[in-house]
Amino acid sequence: MATPTTMSESPRKPPSKELELARVLLVDDDLTSRLTLKAVLEAGGYFVDAAASAAEAVGKLDEQQYELVLSDLQMESPEAGLKVLAHARLMDYKPATAILTTYRNRRPDVRRPVLISPEDLPELLGKVADLISHRAARMVERQLRQA
Repeated sequence: MATPTTMSESPRKPPSKELELARVLLVDDDLTSRLTLKAVLEAGGYFVDAAASAAEAVGKLDEQQYELVLSDLQMESPEAGLKVLAHARLMDYKPATAILTTYRNRRPDVRRPVLISPEDLPELLGKVADLISHRAARMVERQLRQA
């Protein structure tokens, strides 16, 4: 005859591995934009760290690893966003990078920039997912070449 089990006798489940969210660094000097985009990205399933200036973003890049860096183009100076992305591209962990802009007709003078407009939220989340996916594929290719 089976005996009832108590709480202490119940079989334990193996500890589940915590879900690791893709880390995004969001850089924007406009508080409203920064908070809104942070909320949208977090709702989309990303861990978002935010910075209000290029200097703050560079410090975070040096302390933490990110899969994606999204930066406003113009902040404390017209080239501040480009400086953030240039610094991100120098990191050993090679995060994907993109410029956040509301200027649809104006392209910055950089080599093949990825421009993301926050106006269309499904498109924004789709581009973020694509950038992170492409970065992961590049990392796997690099590892295979090194093996």
